[in-house]
Amino acid sequence: MAARQNGSLRGVLFDWDGTLIDSYHADTSAYLAMFREMGIAWGIKELERHYSPNWYQVYRAAKLPRKLWDEADRAWREHYAKHRPQLIPGARRVLHALRTKHTLGLVTSGDRDRVVRQLREFRLTRLFSARVCSGDTLRKKPHPAPLRLALRQMELQAACCVYVGDAPQDVEMARSAGVLAIGVIGPFPTEKRLRAARPEFLIGSLEELPKVLEQVRNGVK
Repeated sequence: MAARQNGSLRGVLFDWDGTLIDSYHADTSAYLAMFREMGIAWGIKELERHYSPNWYQVYRAAKLPRKLWDEADRAWREHYAKHRPQLIPGARRVLHALRTKHTLGLVTSGDRDRVVRQLREFRLTRLFSARVCSGDTLRKKPHPAPLRLALRQMELQAACCVYVGDAPQDVEMARSAGVLAIGVIGPFPTEKRLRAARPEFLIGSLEELPKVLEQVRNGVK
């Protein structure tokens, strides 16, 4: 923490879904449609109770046989493609402002093809020095491997970086990697568990992030 207290905050890394993009409606609609195809009697309550950025945890909770996971992935992608999620309010403005002071990175559990396409559509690709997606590491979030890969790509030490996410798995991954965790309340049903994870900072919207980063640079908790 000493490096951050001395004002040497250099890297700001982000989750994607629920943190920078409001994909809640697209995501849940795709899940519910996929469940119907798979013959799983789950509604929104069951999905929200068991939601995780690692969708295989959701499959396990729904008792979906492993042999059907590839088919479930295909169905989810097919239904998700019918929707066009939008950026979280203020996300573009915040990212462009932070880019003038920090190196930015993206660490997401999202499928690379989808995330890369969305980044291109929103004209955000060049803002991120590292873009780590599902499949880039053997271990998934909340394991620290994805975040550590991004740090290597950015050539930054964990002690001079923060990670911003909307789920408890984001906090766990950041802590395991030695990175300060900033939780942000997003559209997904993770607020209660996010609060319970006790990130170093918790903000109600992305637009509060620049002020919090100023506190981090000044060593204020």
